[in-house]
Amino acid sequence: MTKFSDLKLDPKVLQAIAEAGYETPTPIQSGAIPPALEGRDVLGIAQTGTGKTASFTLPMITLLGRGRARARMPRSLVLCPTRELAAQVAENFDIYANCSIISNAASSC
Repeated sequence: MTKFSDLKLDPKVLQAIAEAGYETPTPIQSGAIPPALEGRDVLGIAQTGTGKTASFTLPMITLLGRGRARARMPRSLVLCPTRELAAQVAENFDIYANCSIISNAASSC
């Protein structure tokens, strides 16, 4: 069985995952995180509640943490079809990035 530590995520992301109470990745996370960390395009389809948000936010936070923040400029954009989903993604992003210096500027405009 795969562990989050096997997925080559940033140690600060792994700490945040542990603090959130997650122990093992779901199948969508195990399948999507490695190619996302390699910079490859990923298309994932899975049921509600299977961890799709973590599948793209965990590698995003890891990759953003490796780069240099220039004048706190935006370096990523997540588009969501509804305000509710945008709020959920922002909430999860905050949980997964709480041990790093990465932040979000969620807006429901």
